[in-house]
Amino acid sequence: MAKMEERLDSIVERYNEINEEMMKPDVVSDRKTMAKLGREQNELTPIVETYQEYKQAESEYADAKELSKEEDKELRELGQAEIERLEPLMQEYLDKLELLLVPKDPNDSHNCILEIRGAAGGDEGNIFAGDLFRMYSKYCESKGWKIEVIEAEDSEAGGYSLISFKVNGDGAYGTLKFESGSHRVQRVPKTEAQGRIHTSTATVLCMPEIEEEDFDIDMNDLEIETMRASGAGGQHINKTDSAVRIIHKPTGIIVKCQDGRSQHENRATALMTIRARVYEEHQRELDEKNDAERRTKIGTGDRAEKIRTYNYPQNRVTDHRIGYTVNQLDRIMDGRLDDLMNALQLADQQAKLAGEKS
Repeated sequence: MAKMEERLDSIVERYNEINEEMMKPDVVSDRKTMAKLGREQNELTPIVETYQEYKQAESEYADAKELSKEEDKELRELGQAEIERLEPLMQEYLDKLELLLVPKDPNDSHNCILEIRGAAGGDEGNIFAGDLFRMYSKYCESKGWKIEVIEAEDSEAGGYSLISFKVNGDGAYGTLKFESGSHRVQRVPKTEAQGRIHTSTATVLCMPEIEEEDFDIDMNDLEIETMRASGAGGQHINKTDSAVRIIHKPTGIIVKCQDGRSQHENRATALMTIRARVYEEHQRELDEKNDAERRTKIGTGDRAEKIRTYNYPQNRVTDHRIGYTVNQLDRIMDGRLDDLMNALQLADQQAKLAGEKS
């Protein structure tokens, strides 16, 4: 406990430092510094508040111990009753602090970029990719987060063969990062005349938005091309070279962006996306080298990993990584994902805690 208290005291000290920094005029006028300090403050607030509640309970416990030694019987009983109330409460605070102190991904507070692709099942896989996009869109709307489409390849039958979009919102990546993997759907496709259930898949990749100063890409490694945009998008389509395609030569990662209103806007969005994709690949390689880190994850984040099944005939959703099953598929597809996201976050915390203790 002494070691934990020492760590908590240093967190409180840092929290107070941040508050002082954010009052300084030169910091207030620096948007990037304010945003960085704000993110750190948000991360530390639940730890500091829980620790303050624990210290308050600890102080009351010490008073109750003294009261339980009084000669007066009523005072002794009052002290003993307080001891019995406070002991489980203090343990509850300690358990909560133990979870809160589990090392967090520094990118959890960032915006994120999601990429959904229709996979197995042809047209039905693409239609399901569109269903997943709508599901995430509704969820983000309920959280007050904003969505910006980066790239979309429509499917003739409906849905998308590919759609990538940015989610702007505090903690968006920390919440949505567990969505990476293969999502399987079991239902009767609209094109199925005999009413047979088909199984199709769509894959999801979730990446944190990475600031330029946090991860440097060598511009010499990039091949940047401009071209005429295609498809729907207004009068400028096919009239100007507004679309931008960037290839990261060392990894072969390709990003295309054409939804912006200018080449400058598309270039900025494509650079942001390629930075996130290359960072994700870099992290994946690091995780493969570090087996301990991979063991504490609830999933590998690999696109090929089957993470969830959406069974329409039985109105059932199952997350295979944590054994979570609900017969509320209609609610899930309507974007009501809070319970599922909370279960995934709790499982992740417990996996990390078990990894730290082992």
